Formats: sequence, C-alpha cells, structure tokens
Amino acid sequence: MVLIHPNFDPIAFHLGELAVRWYGLMYLIAFIMALILGRLRLRLSHVSAQGWRSHDIDDMLSYGVLGAILGGRFGYALFYKPDFYFVYPVDILKIWEGGMSFHGGFLGVTFSMIVFAYRRKRMWLQVTDFIAPIVPAGLAAGRFGNFINGELWGRVTMLDIPWAMGFQGAINEDLEWIASHPLESSQWHLLEWFQHYYMLPRHPSQLYEVALEGGILFLLLWRFARKSRPVGATSSVFLIGYGIVRFIVEFAREPDNFLGLLAFHLSMGQWLSVPMIFVGLLILILSNRKNKRLPSTRLGS
Repeated sequence: MVLIHPNFDPIAFHLGELAVRWYGLMYLIAFIMALILGRLRLRLSHVSAQGWRSHDIDDMLSYGVLGAILGGRFGYALFYKPDFYFVYPVDILKIWEGGMSFHGGFLGVTFSMIVFAYRRKRMWLQVTDFIAPIVPAGLAAGRFGNFINGELWGRVTMLDIPWAMGFQGAINEDLEWIASHPLESSQWHLLEWFQHYYMLPRHPSQLYEVALEGGILFLLLWRFARKSRPVGATSSVFLIGYGIVRFIVEFAREPDNFLGLLAFHLSMGQWLSVPMIFVGLLILILSNRKNKRLPSTRLGS
C-alpha cells in the first residue's frame, strides 16, 4: 500500500485577477507565527529584563523577512546553479519561478540581524538568541508549503513502507531511477507498480522536515530558552540542532537532479549543514566558557 500525493492546486484562491498561492500563504503564516511567538517570549522575565519590547519584534521581523528573501534567492543561485545564473544574472530576480535556499536565507537573516543589532546597539548573539526558538515554526510552515506544491520529494523506497508516497511531478526522475537501478526495480517489484501508477514510492521527506526541523527542534529550543542562558547558547543549540536534523533528513530527500550527490555521496544540503554544526559547537563552547547571562543591551558590552 502506497499513498498518492493529492496533487494540490498550487493556487489557494483568487482575489480578482490576483492568484494567491499556497506557498505564499505559508510564508504569511510563518510571519504571523513569528509575531505571536515573539510576544510570548516577551512574557519570560529574563527576556523582558533585557529591554525587549513589542515594537522590537516588528522591526526585527522586517529585517528578517528582507534577509530571508534576498539571502534565500542569492544563496540558491550561488550554491545550486552558479553556472546558469552567471550567464543569466537577471533571472535571479525571477523569484516567482521558484528556487530558494535555506542556507542562503539563513546567511541573509544572519546579516540582517547584524545590521539590526548594530542599529539598536545590542549584542548580535543577544538578538539571535531571541529569534532562534521562533525560527523552527516558520521552517515547518515553509516545508509544508513544499509538500502542498508536491516538490522537494524524497528518494525512492520500497513498497512495504506504510507512509511511502508517489509524486506525480517526479515522473522524469522516476524513469531515470528505473533505468539506473534495474536490479532494485525488479527485486522491489517497483517496475510493475510504476507501469500501473506511473510513479514510484518515495519518502515524503517534506513531512519529515516538518516534524524534525519544525516540531522537534521547536520543542527543544522553546524549552531550552525558557531559562536564562549564557549569551549565544540558544543560538548555538539552533545551529547544532538544525544542522543535525537536516543532515539526517537529506538521506531520505532526493538530491537536486542538476547536482546529484557530491563528494562522499553527500548532498549539497548535507555539505552546507556541516559548517553549521561546527560553528554551533564553537559558539556553545565559548558561551559556556564565558558564562555570561545577557546583562546589558549595549553592543559589545
């Protein structure tokens, strides 16, 4: 028994001639959740004692949205299709055609938070410590948007996995897989199944990411950040946690067909996650060594 992706209409509804897409709605939901969760964070005594106010959240979100969109798009161009966008640089602006990189968006948000911290005369890690527990909820919304769009599907798996799912949009990759894996196609009885359904069973890796990057990481960080921690500790837990879960999920996620697997049979997503883990560990070691508790709102104090 294999599930079939519902093949949702990517357009949720129309407002006159304007088509509102599900993926755009997921971004909107992510921003709304960031506002709500940010205000819940303000209720914690050790957070409010740092001088955070509700208008800070609004301003921070504005910086973060701009950083995420620009960083995500430019990161995709740089990490995944540099040759193409070097020839057609204007196409980088065509965001509606798709193509966003989380790691690029992460770098964009990081830079925007540096600017925000400088303008507000706060420590940069103090800012990232505030937003780190909020980010996984937005990641969950984005990954669910990927699932609705039927994109970024997982790798081919066996028929006896109860949650395996066929994706209609993956037919070209399915045909390539059958051609390159004749033995598995026969032994796993996938060829007959494909001839009947015109799709192969795959891991619904988008839902894995919703559960791990969104659910598990959110619960871990939200609980961790409820108590006062050394400056940078919460940020480091996010870096380590996201890097680990993304690295694991990538084993079930289909690599981009224009890249495939890279050195040591790892995907681009895995190679980009490794530095996150090491940087997170470094920040965690340094933050615990200094053992400082967010005492001031002054930049560099």
